[in-house]
Amino acid sequence: MSDRAYIATRKGLFEVYRTHEAWLLDQQHFLGDPVSMVLPDRRDGTLYAALNLGHFGAKLHRRDPGASEWTEVAVPAFPPKPEDSGDPVEWKVKQIWSLAAGGPDQPGVLWAGTLPGGLFRSNDRGDSWQLVDALWNLPERAKWMGGGYDVPGIHSICVDPRDSEAVLVGVSCGGAWLTTDGGASWTSRAKGMNASYMPPELQQVEEVQDPHRIVRCAAEPDKLWCQHHCGIWRSTDNGANWSEVKPQAPLSGFGFVTAVHPRDGETAWFVPAVADSQRIPQHASLAVTRTTDGGHSFVAWRGGLPHQHCYDLVYRHGLAVSDDGQILLMGSTTGGAWLSEDGGGQWQTISTTLPPIYAVAFA
Repeated sequence: MSDRAYIATRKGLFEVYRTHEAWLLDQQHFLGDPVSMVLPDRRDGTLYAALNLGHFGAKLHRRDPGASEWTEVAVPAFPPKPEDSGDPVEWKVKQIWSLAAGGPDQPGVLWAGTLPGGLFRSNDRGDSWQLVDALWNLPERAKWMGGGYDVPGIHSICVDPRDSEAVLVGVSCGGAWLTTDGGASWTSRAKGMNASYMPPELQQVEEVQDPHRIVRCAAEPDKLWCQHHCGIWRSTDNGANWSEVKPQAPLSGFGFVTAVHPRDGETAWFVPAVADSQRIPQHASLAVTRTTDGGHSFVAWRGGLPHQHCYDLVYRHGLAVSDDGQILLMGSTTGGAWLSEDGGGQWQTISTTLPPIYAVAFA
């Protein structure tokens, strides 16, 4: 059972640990610096933290198991941009937006998704990185566009537990893409999604879809959930086809984050906001919605969460689930952090005064 977690914020990385009575804030790292992503590597206990230092660029640090100090490692970097490329995107890593560990049979392999939408692979625990050229050089990338940022970015990296060479990524805005050969080739995986923000004739074009977050069930890998800019979608065939899931009124289908139960692909959690044009909780009351039947029905949980004058938004990586599916950790843009030990029914407050939270993760 998880007894430690991490919260990446605009002003540092914070640790949370379990006591007999509650979960409490513990150590802090990189105080004052924006930590855009944190990855506890379950394979060997290594901890990775990605920083976004603005003028000084993106940085990546690694803390080895049992160590107290951090080591700065290499940062993903694009090759020089060809003068005749015609690509309007600047070939420069602006932020590490996602980190994922390779499969258990690939010690040392890491994946990183960046702004702009590059996917990078490391075979040596971050000491060096290689751009996945086959994805970057897709002709379809010309259709990708910025969503919340000015440039498209890769925020979701889903390694298939059955085959470490099979990886699905989510791009805002660029749809979903699958490789089955370690990145050598890619196929689009956004069929069925619908982008209502586009003209009618372009709404179902796969390369313009804006999945805010895609997650995979570890025990049932063919089952994927997607919080899309235009609602919630679900796939039961490893992304080959997606079906829209519509929460019953008055619940909203808009949001940024989703989490799936590691052992049950029918169970997933969301944190709805009113709409794209009003990114606050409905009625200024924070809620976590859960389905246990594949989206046929939803329950809104509010126990222990702020009910009045609450304007918190939860980013793409702001909700994490423990390996047993019982403990949830959530962090908001307003610096609130809450934890549930009963699958989301009741929440305890860890803090309401943290810096804006970008990502949370269990050790």
